[in-house]
Amino acid sequence: MTAPPVLQSHAVVCCSPVTAGVLDDAQAEALARMFKALGDPNRVKLLSIIAASEGQEACVCDLTEPVGLSQPTVSHHMKLLVEAGLVAREQRGRWAYFSIVPGVLDSLAGTLVSR
Repeated sequence: MTAPPVLQSHAVVCCSPVTAGVLDDAQAEALARMFKALGDPNRVKLLSIIAASEGQEACVCDLTEPVGLSQPTVSHHMKLLVEAGLVAREQRGRWAYFSIVPGVLDSLAGTLVSR
């Protein structure tokens, strides 16, 4: 078994919200929702595909083949990522486009960094 890749963060984090003190209920719920959404390997892969796409956005039509799932299943996974606040959805004609919420990945990674 190989170790997972290390994701580089270019954000400067002065202190991690998790280690900087006690989180309030809203912060804890938001973090839990994000981490729960990333608890499924298909959603992690979908997020990585979007993050690696030009402009960090992708059409749902371009997401089904790489993960080998049906369009309704991909749409369900994307709905959970949107609800978690990790991606934004924009309807363009008949297709939905998804983009990474600016700064969310750096912020999420920053919660795991101990300073």
